Amino acid sequence: MSYLNATEELYRDAALVPDVGLCCTTNPVWELPGLKIPKIMQEMNYGCGSTVHARDLSNNPRVLYVGVGGGMELLQFAYFSRQKGGVVGIDVVPEMLEASRKNFKIAEEENDWFKSEFVELHKGDALNLSAVADNSIDVAAQNCLFNIFKEEDLKKAIEEMYRVLKPHGRLVMSDPTCEQEMNDELRNDDRLRALCLSGSLPIDKYVKALTDVGFGTIEIRARKPYRILDTKNYPTDELIYIESIEVAAIKDPMPEDGPCIFTGKAAIYYGDERQFDDGKGHVLVNNQPLAICDKTAQALKDLGRDDIYFSESTYHYDGGGCC
Repeated sequence: MSYLNATEELYRDAALVPDVGLCCTTNPVWELPGLKIPKIMQEMNYGCGSTVHARDLSNNPRVLYVGVGGGMELLQFAYFSRQKGGVVGIDVVPEMLEASRKNFKIAEEENDWFKSEFVELHKGDALNLSAVADNSIDVAAQNCLFNIFKEEDLKKAIEEMYRVLKPHGRLVMSDPTCEQEMNDELRNDDRLRALCLSGSLPIDKYVKALTDVGFGTIEIRARKPYRILDTKNYPTDELIYIESIEVAAIKDPMPEDGPCIFTGKAAIYYGDERQFDDGKGHVLVNNQPLAICDKTAQALKDLGRDDIYFSESTYHYDGGGCC
């Protein structure tokens, strides 16, 4: 059995019998006016974070969500895109698609604004999104899916998301990551990979996989404790700490000097002038923090000034700033 077969089997069982906290930590649901999440959707929330961010979802966007689970994030996306087929859900497991359809009927009873027709469901594969046209999606999302893929398949999945996004569209993701590489025994354990554990990548490799495909802007929005793989319960000689990371990859043109990667750094100018202008589009108002990408942080540091303070990466970014 391949790791993809193991994954399908795992989630087929989870569609038929909900398994709370199956592979991921249970996260609080969005509290939005008029939005009620059915209990069954919460029980089938097989994700490690959230891909739903209000600032991505203005002007009734067309949303693609791959790996539907119990439909909770699809419902949350539909809250912002209340139109027929405004949200497209893709899943390789027929039983999961059927479970979502049933859950949407419950959601209709609990939410007077929601109609099942807002969500269009298709059987499909993250490695081949043939049901979705090129440049047709404003926001694409996946939660605890891409970390399952081995390297070559991960590249295909990201390329497919890049293909279907409109220019400046956003790929929003939540996945486990780890500081160190997994050993061969962990990495080749199909069940652990299906459980979102042994496929976890270090953050720098995770980000590189996105920029290699062509995403010109990367935003790391959150980084939270997730799991521990210990020496007693897993085939490892060292303790492995895994974090949940929330990232947006934006289909901006790739800058000549490389991608803009935001890891939560800021610069504060505290010199004698009202502001500092580096002549390259970055203006720092006196004593006002400016969010900056890692590339800009290094360029400003290279100026050797003694009147600019640089914060370390917080791995929390919510927009604005340079670039």
